Amino acid sequence: MAVFLIGMLDEREPALLLAKNEILARGLDAHLVDISIGNGAILPQLTADMDNQRVAAAGGATLDAVRTLLGSDRERVTTIMANGLEALLTEAHADGQVDGILAVTGMTGAMICLPALTKLPYGLPKVLITSTAALPAYAAKLARFFGRKDITVMHSVVDTVGLNFMVKRLIVNGAAAVCGMAKASMADIAPKPAIAITEFGFCDTCAHFLRDRLDSEFDVISFHATGIGEMAALDFVGQGRFEAFIDLVPAGFSEYLLGGNRALGPDRFDAGLQSKRPYLLAPCGFDMLGCGPIDRRDQQDPLWTRRDLASRQLLIQDAMRVQARTTEEEMQHIARQTAKRLNSAKAPHLVKFFVPVKGFSSVSIRGGVLYHPAADNAFIETLRESLSETIEIITVDADINSPSFCDAVSKVLFKMMGLSLP
Repeated sequence: MAVFLIGMLDEREPALLLAKNEILARGLDAHLVDISIGNGAILPQLTADMDNQRVAAAGGATLDAVRTLLGSDRERVTTIMANGLEALLTEAHADGQVDGILAVTGMTGAMICLPALTKLPYGLPKVLITSTAALPAYAAKLARFFGRKDITVMHSVVDTVGLNFMVKRLIVNGAAAVCGMAKASMADIAPKPAIAITEFGFCDTCAHFLRDRLDSEFDVISFHATGIGEMAALDFVGQGRFEAFIDLVPAGFSEYLLGGNRALGPDRFDAGLQSKRPYLLAPCGFDMLGCGPIDRRDQQDPLWTRRDLASRQLLIQDAMRVQARTTEEEMQHIARQTAKRLNSAKAPHLVKFFVPVKGFSSVSIRGGVLYHPAADNAFIETLRESLSETIEIITVDADINSPSFCDAVSKVLFKMMGLSLP
């Protein structure tokens, strides 16, 4: 078994040497990968198994070219080395050489390593020791990596240069962690067909009922539909990891249309539509717009002023989380645009849209703070008018968290999968 140890030898040779020795002491091989770009002060004595010249070449440049660009175009340098590392690690993993990854970096090193780590499969141990993971200025950029892949981050607090007692403790911990993960054997193949579900707090009862009904035949994997969780779900669906996709909360699309906090973009439905596997949708989240924190209300925030959110029904969960009720006009727009996307399905018989007519979420049922039946009906009627007849709309005279709605979804899924209800 082998752990690939990644870092810049010209900056962090002492820490990398300690990590290598710790990995070897635990009975695993250590393959050292040097991603130095020439800005460190150390003249390395260690010999890398994959040196920085090889990494640069795999990224389409010479090491001399990388060093020449360093002073004028650091972003280009980072991209070259990141592309090279990704190519080499992907190839090594395909050849069965990689049982774990341990990267010890600063900011540039992290930006070189993270694209490669996200290309490696779920479940492969990936440990990153860095002092930069908690920087607020880079939170959004780093979230694109950490939110979509199972990367274990050890925030080092101190910089990992030199070899003081604090760095030693971190390196020993990191090496022990990745070795322990690599040695822990577990089959990565699900014992039952796997199904993905998107959910969040406003339909968690529905998701619970579905897991209970489906558990006898399926391994049900839930994704928190708050933006990043949806992105991870779409990645996995696009990789063909699931036999079906129950998309209870496709609201990353409506948030994109209206400018909300959980916006994912115009391609929100693409993974499900292109999978050519059962894709079952519900409209949970279309009935609200994420617009927190509440301070935005009093700061002439463009979203709040443009859509006059202060005058609407509001759910204020706390100072950070605020949901505004979507209007009839917005729901019609969401329905038209959703239908336009779904109508592009190459296998429309595999796409089903479930509508819980008595409430799209727990807060839009009768008595709920976002109850607005006229807006929900506007969505339903517009969807019927706009969606291709080749895609079935299944209406259920209940709210989304009711057992009868979950029964309807389960029944259709079992039928589509060629199974009998338990």
